Amino acid sequence: MIGKHLGALSLALLIATGCTQEQQNVIGRQIQNWTGTDGVLDIYAGEKLQMRFIKIDKMSTALGTSDGTARPYRFGYGYVDENLNFKVDSGEKKVYFELSDYATQYIFYENYKD
Repeated sequence: MIGKHLGALSLALLIATGCTQEQQNVIGRQIQNWTGTDGVLDIYAGEKLQMRFIKIDKMSTALGTSDGTARPYRFGYGYVDENLNFKVDSGEKKVYFELSDYATQYIFYENYKD
């Protein structure tokens, strides 16, 4: 009985260590997407907060359609939090956004205000 459990544990460890870091990240993102998130994206100009998006489930790195290489921007969907209160108010719309990896100063984090 112990040998059977030990064999299953050994197999699980072998599979986990056989995954590359990128494969482990993909698995982690799939679990996170399944469980849901409540992301907040703050965009800055210098030290001043310019725009906030809320209720973001994930931000993705764009990939080239023919070569599959990562592009220098990230994208996602979220609500524009016009009054910066961390809540979706009447009139605040869900929009698509893109961020340049080169020029945009931003912080992406889980909403801790709800």
